[in-house]
Amino acid sequence: MKKTFQGHVVTAGTCTAEALVSHGGFNTLASYQTPMLLGDRQVKCSDQNNPDLYQKSMLGKALCLPETIGSTTGGMALYTVCATGKQPACMLFSKHIDSLAAAGAILAAFWTDANMPVIDRLGEEFLAYVRDGMTVEVKENGVVEVE
Repeated sequence: MKKTFQGHVVTAGTCTAEALVSHGGFNTLASYQTPMLLGDRQVKCSDQNNPDLYQKSMLGKALCLPETIGSTTGGMALYTVCATGKQPACMLFSKHIDSLAAAGAILAAFWTDANMPVIDRLGEEFLAYVRDGMTVEVKENGVVEVE
């Protein structure tokens, strides 16, 4: 069964990808630290404080998250993973995206070749519904379909 959610477009684009879900806040720097510094080609989450994602590959996944947390370097970390081709297929937030993560995603959209749609404000029902492995389709207008 396909379920549709309407969110707010932060960076436009379309994609279809496998869901990877975290119910805790996403620390961008901690999650991407090992892939950025040590060249992990599988882009496994290095944030041991996030049991939903720790040691799982984020490359090409539809990251389904409540929100980002962490330091002021989160936006730059997000830009860097896009610039090096280590980005997820998309980032989907049930809540508002924070301004630093949004800045990183917007800079990446304009300054890199990465296609990484970012949609926020999808609502708590979105995060309650989506599960790891489900297929997620992102459309240009902020519509996200999950099946």
